[in-house]
Amino acid sequence: MGMFDEIKDKATDAVQDNSDKIAAGVEKAADVIDDKTGGKFTDKIDMAEEKVKGVVEDLGKKD
Repeated sequence: MGMFDEIKDKATDAVQDNSDKIAAGVEKAADVIDDKTGGKFTDKIDMAEEKVKGVVEDLGKKD
């Protein structure tokens, strides 16, 4: 197994072990960004938040 495969496996394991914490952090970051931008980009922020949460969820399911 190559070095990059090992790094990928470790990152995937970290996401699997902490997917709830990562999703909560993404949600909190999106809320802060939305607040700082005065709600001007709420739709785009929400869309990005959902995409990131989806990726985290997908990574969390893999064995």
